[in-house]
Amino acid sequence: MNTRRARIASGVRPSGLRRALLCGAALSGLAAMPQAAFAQDNADEAETPEEERVIVVQARRQNESLQEVPVTVTAIGGETLQRYNIDQVADVTSRVPTLNVQVGGSGSGGQLSLRGVGSSNISAAFDSAVAFEYDGVVVSTMRMVQAGFFDVEQVDVLRGPQSLFFGKSATAGVLSLRSANPTSSWEVGMRGSYEFEEKGYLLSGYISGPVTDTLGIRLAAQFNDIDEFQLLQANTPAVNQKRGLTDFIGRLTLDWQPADRFRANFKLQYTKNENDGAIGTAEIGCGANGTPDPVVLLGGLLSIPAGYDCNIFDQRYYLSDAALPLAPGVPTPSKAAGRNGVPFGETEIWFGRLQFDLDLSDALKLTSVTGLLNMDAVDFDCYAYGGFLTAPGSTTRLPGAAGCSDPINSLEQLTQELRLASDFDGPLNFMLGAFYEDRTIIFDTAQQGVNISFLAPDPVTGFTYDWDKTHTTKTEALSLFGSVMFDITDQLELSGGIRWTDEQKVQTIAVPYLHTFLQGPGFVAPGFFSGPINFADDNFSPEVTLRYKATDDINVFASFKTGFKSGGIDNSALPSNSLSQAALSGDFSSLIFQSEKAKGGEVGFKSQWANRDITFNATAYYYVFDDLQVQNFNAVTIQFVTSNAGELTTKGVDIETGWRTPIDGLNLTANLSYLDAQYTDDFEQPGGDQLNGRRASQSPEWSGNIAADWTVPLSDNLELFLSGNAAYNDGYITDEFTLNDYVQPSFWLLDANVSIGHPDGKWKLSLVAQNLTDKIFVITSGGRPFLPAGNDANGRPLGDDVVLTQNRGRQVFAEVSFRF
Repeated sequence: MNTRRARIASGVRPSGLRRALLCGAALSGLAAMPQAAFAQDNADEAETPEEERVIVVQARRQNESLQEVPVTVTAIGGETLQRYNIDQVADVTSRVPTLNVQVGGSGSGGQLSLRGVGSSNISAAFDSAVAFEYDGVVVSTMRMVQAGFFDVEQVDVLRGPQSLFFGKSATAGVLSLRSANPTSSWEVGMRGSYEFEEKGYLLSGYISGPVTDTLGIRLAAQFNDIDEFQLLQANTPAVNQKRGLTDFIGRLTLDWQPADRFRANFKLQYTKNENDGAIGTAEIGCGANGTPDPVVLLGGLLSIPAGYDCNIFDQRYYLSDAALPLAPGVPTPSKAAGRNGVPFGETEIWFGRLQFDLDLSDALKLTSVTGLLNMDAVDFDCYAYGGFLTAPGSTTRLPGAAGCSDPINSLEQLTQELRLASDFDGPLNFMLGAFYEDRTIIFDTAQQGVNISFLAPDPVTGFTYDWDKTHTTKTEALSLFGSVMFDITDQLELSGGIRWTDEQKVQTIAVPYLHTFLQGPGFVAPGFFSGPINFADDNFSPEVTLRYKATDDINVFASFKTGFKSGGIDNSALPSNSLSQAALSGDFSSLIFQSEKAKGGEVGFKSQWANRDITFNATAYYYVFDDLQVQNFNAVTIQFVTSNAGELTTKGVDIETGWRTPIDGLNLTANLSYLDAQYTDDFEQPGGDQLNGRRASQSPEWSGNIAADWTVPLSDNLELFLSGNAAYNDGYITDEFTLNDYVQPSFWLLDANVSIGHPDGKWKLSLVAQNLTDKIFVITSGGRPFLPAGNDANGRPLGDDVVLTQNRGRQVFAEVSFRF
C-alpha cells in the first residue's frame, strides 16, 4: 500500500517510469565506456574436469549452484540437448515430469503446463501460466515455442510460482532457455542430420571467438526442412498430401568487456517458420457413437460427410482444403488470397536482447536487460476438421472443409528491467528491481463461422467469408520488486521479498466487413467499432524462504510463495452471440477475464552422497490457484468460452536422483513426480457440468524418467557413447469442459543414442532415436466444430467427435558433426 501511495504522490505515470528505466539502462552503459579488458567467461569451466563441474542456474536472477539454490529446478545442458537432437520445446517433456507442451493452433501458437497448470493455446490474449524466458527476457508469445531452438547452453525448468524474480506469467513456473555465448578462443562447429521417418534434414553451424581482447562474437544458424511432417489419410481432397515445414534460425551474439567492472552482451535472432497449415498433429476421435459425425451447417440445412476414418493412432490426418464455394474471396489483404483454399503458415520473428552488467563498487552491481520482440504471423486452415463434396453423378471427393480462417497475428513487445544487487561480506544482501513492458498485439482474421457462402458469395463484394474482425490489445505493465537474503548463521539463510505489479490493458474491436446475408439481428453491423475496452489490475506478490545448510552437501529449504497473472480482454469473441450482445448493451464486461493468483508453499532438500557420486533431491508442494484462466470451445454453438475456474489445488512430490557409477563413464539419472491436481471450488461449464472435485487436465498422478549415459574409451582418439532415456506417464484428462473429456491412458516413451567420435568432440557420427516405439498420445482435446445438435433415441449426443492434438511419432536421425 505504501508503494502505491508513493507512486501516486509522485505524479509519475507509467510513461514517465518507462523513460526513467530506459535512461537508467543507457546510463549504466555509458558509465563504463572509457575502460578496457576482456573476460573469458568459460575459461575456468573449461579447465575444470567434467565430473567436478558445478551446474549453475539463475533461479533467483543471479548465478547459484543447482544444488544450493532453494528452488525446484531441472537443468538440461546443451550437450544433452544435442545428443538427443532436442531442438523443439515439446521434446524436453521426456526429461521433465509434469511438463506438458502443445505446439500449434491459430491463437497463441502453443501451450505450456507444469504440475497440471497451464494456459489455453486458443487465445493469444492469455499470457502463459508457465513463463517462457529467452535469454533473460520473458516473451509473450508461444510462437517462440513453435519456432524451435538451437545452439543452447542450458534449459532450466523452474516449478511452482516464480513471480518475485520473473514477474507476471509465472504462476505455475518458468521454462528458461540460455543460448550459447562467444568462446575464449576461436571455434567452428557444424552439424548435419537426416531424419528417416519424416524425411527431413537439418544443417546447423556456428563460428565463435575473440575479435579483440575485449570483444567476443558468435554467429550461429540452423536450417531444418521436413517433407512429411504430416501424411494425409487416403482420399483426402487436398493439394498437399504431405504437409511439410521449414525452419530457419540465425543468431548474432556480441560479448564486450572493456573493463573489469563492465560487461555488455547483445543477442539478435531472426526466426522464420513456414508450414503447410496451422492445425498441426490433430486427429479426430469419433466419440462414443463410433461414427464420423457430419459437418452440419446453416442450422441443419447443409450436412457434409466428415470423410475421416476414426483411426486416431495411425498418424494419417484428414485435413481437406477449403470447399470451393468458400475458398476464393478473402476480405483482407491476406496472403491467403489467391491460394484457392490451400492451407499454409508463415511466421517471422525478430528478437533482440541487450544486457549490461556494471559493478558500481566491489559489493554493488547494476544489471540492465532490454528486450525487443517483433512478430508477424499469418496462416490459413480450416477448423471443421473434416468434410468433402462430390459433383453430381460422381464419387470423386472434392475439397469440402468449412470453418476456415486466416488469422494474422502481429506482436510488438518492448521490455526493460533494471536490477541492483549487493554482494556484501556481511550477513545481509539485497536485490532491488524495476520492470516495464509495452506490448501491442493485433489479431486480424477473416473467418467462416456460419459458412453462409455455401448459399452464395456476398452479392455486393463477392467475398466468401462471413466477416473480418480485428482485435488490437495494448498492454502497459510496471513492476517494482525487492528481495533480501539474511544469513542468520553460517548455515541458516532467510530470504524473501515482494513484487508489486500494475498492469493496464486496452482493447479495441473492429468488424469492417460482414457478409450481406448475415447483416441483421444477432450480428454486429459492418463497420462496427467497440471503442476502448479497459482492464486494469495491480497486485503484491510476496514470498519467503528458509534454507538450512546441514553440511556442504545437504541443503534443506521451506518456502511460501505467491503468483500473479493479469487478466484481460478476450480476443476470440465472434461478431455473433457474445460480441453482438455486448455491442447492443454497450457492456463488454462479458469479454473480460479476471487475474489468476497462486498461493502455497513447498519443502524440500538437495543432497549429494558418496563423494558426490550420488545426488538425491526431493520437494513436496501444496498450491492453491484462484481464478485459473480457462478457455474452451463449444462445438455446437461455435463459440469460444472464456472463464475463470473458482479454485484449483495442486499438491505432490518431485524427486530427482543421479548416480555416477563405479563403472568408468557410466552415469544414471532418474526423476519421479507424484501429482494431485483438482478443482476444489465451483466451476460450472456452459454445458451444465460442475467440475468441482474433478482432476485438472494434463495432470498425471505419476510420471518420471530414467536415463543412462555411458562413455566408453576405445583409444586415445576414439570413444563410443551410448545413452537411453525412458519416460513414463500415468495418463491424464486432456480437457476441462465436461465430466467425460477424453482420458489419455498411461504410456512409455523411449529415446536412444549411439555415437562414435573423437573424445574432444572434433568429429562424431551418431544414430539418434526419439520416441523409439512410435508411441502416439493425446496432449489436449476439444469438441469438433459444427457437430449435429441434439440426442438420439438412447439419449446420446448425435454429434460427439473430438479434436485430439497429439505428439509427433518416431524420429530416427543419422548425424555427423565437426568442431575445430
